Amino acid sequence: MNIKKVSEQTGVSADTIRYYERIGLLPRVKRNKSGIRDFSEKDIAALEFIRCFRRAGMSVESLIEYMNLVEEGEGTEEARMHLLEEQREKLSTRIEELETTLKRMNYKIENYKKIILTKEKSLFEDQSGMKKEE
Repeated sequence: MNIKKVSEQTGVSADTIRYYERIGLLPRVKRNKSGIRDFSEKDIAALEFIRCFRRAGMSVESLIEYMNLVEEGEGTEEARMHLLEEQREKLSTRIEELETTLKRMNYKIENYKKIILTKEKSLFEDQSGMKKEE
């Protein structure tokens, strides 16, 4: 599959795919006789894995390290597990921070709603508290 189709399928831009390949994050993709990248299902799976973990906040450097360990194969399982556990801890902390931020935002929105409703109510009442007539 060519880079345009892979980009459409995965949601990763062609420029980003080329960048990932250039820095060694994505293993070298085979090329056809014309020199055009020909992505295999394994390449696409690797790219989707990378995209998922980038969205989770994993650094490019950590991902490169992880992907290199995967390429090395047996004997690297413990190091890979350590990287994943470390990332899980960072992600859990980030989620807690986001949940706290969301609660604060919801609180602010509710306060603004009360202010707006109070102001709107005052627009439709006269000084004595009676509803204004049209």
